Amino acid sequence: QVQLMESGGGLVQAGGSLRLSCAVSGSAVSIVVMGWYRQGPGKQRDLVASISSGGFTNYADSVKGRFTISRDNAKNGVHLQMNNLKPEDTAVYYCQAVLYVSGSRNNYWGQGTQVTVSS
Repeated sequence: QVQLMESGGGLVQAGGSLRLSCAVSGSAVSIVVMGWYRQGPGKQRDLVASISSGGFTNYADSVKGRFTISRDNAKNGVHLQMNNLKPEDTAVYYCQAVLYVSGSRNNYWGQGTQVTVSS
């Protein structure tokens, strides 16, 4: 069974840094694209950053220049380095992946990890 295993997150002061990681568990998996979404209190879930199998990256305007997404091919996953964090970055962050599993293309979500930035 394919799962997305998230790690990282926590509480940090404004201006600080955090690193989120997400790894795909399961065999016979081909990654199409992986990324991170976030959902703040009372808000919808929005894309933060994504990276395709070809290395193409996409970022929300609000995080450009502060966040960096990268692939971890050894662990079949991605990292999200978050620098110069702001209180408005506070949210639950979800790893998302579009994967080919046994010839079928499907969308997967992690369980979410809380990021809290204090002012």
